[in-house]
Amino acid sequence: MLFRSVSRSTPDGSQFVLGNNGTHSWSQTLYKNPPYDTLKDFTPLGLAIESPRVIIVPKDFPANTLSEFIAYVKSNQNRIQFASAGAGSASHVSCILLNAMLGVNVTHVPYRGLGPAMQDLIAGRVQYICDSVSTSKPQIEGGHVKAVATTGLKRTPALPAIPTAMEQGLNFDILTWQGLFLAKDTPAPIVRQLSEAMSKALDLPSLRQRFEPLGEEVPPPDRRSPEYFRQFVAGEIARWSGPIKASGVTVE
Repeated sequence: MLFRSVSRSTPDGSQFVLGNNGTHSWSQTLYKNPPYDTLKDFTPLGLAIESPRVIIVPKDFPANTLSEFIAYVKSNQNRIQFASAGAGSASHVSCILLNAMLGVNVTHVPYRGLGPAMQDLIAGRVQYICDSVSTSKPQIEGGHVKAVATTGLKRTPALPAIPTAMEQGLNFDILTWQGLFLAKDTPAPIVRQLSEAMSKALDLPSLRQRFEPLGEEVPPPDRRSPEYFRQFVAGEIARWSGPIKASGVTVE
């Protein structure tokens, strides 16, 4: 496995890996036997990108707002389904956490990727997906699906007309994040040098212009440091372990 290989590589800064919620946070609870310990087996370098999820439904779904969506799901949880790109994927776990927040038990339909899941959502064969902004935006703007909420702390510039869940009264926020991890025990001077280089790259206007239309945002400088990233990842593992355990979902 790539992640385990990087964690065990020579700690000279020559190898690093791009990790995310799934690989370095949710994996610690989802897997019965995680292949690595995120906080012990890696040196966190920095948070690079964040993006909210979007709760999308078929265009003829009988709800247009989050409150209407919640009421419908609670009343019909035994006969509706949510889709994902596969067990343990961001779209899967995001909806697990949403369902836990709502106190509902809705059947999960896993697909091999978001493409076929989206096709069945458009056709009305499944009722909702907790999708990424980048893949849902064309379908929303094309009128093929409806968005009832985004899940960030603020509206995403990529979909400015879609209110957040928190704006609509649900205290639920979840961001898909990506960050860089180095080998375990990488010396502090190397970590600092690479952190500064990463931060300079993230400040390039051309990079931001490429990310923002996709709903992906670069965190401010004070949230890119190795120290912040270590605390952030530890907090993410702790924050979501309870809801994931409560869902009963595990990955072999």
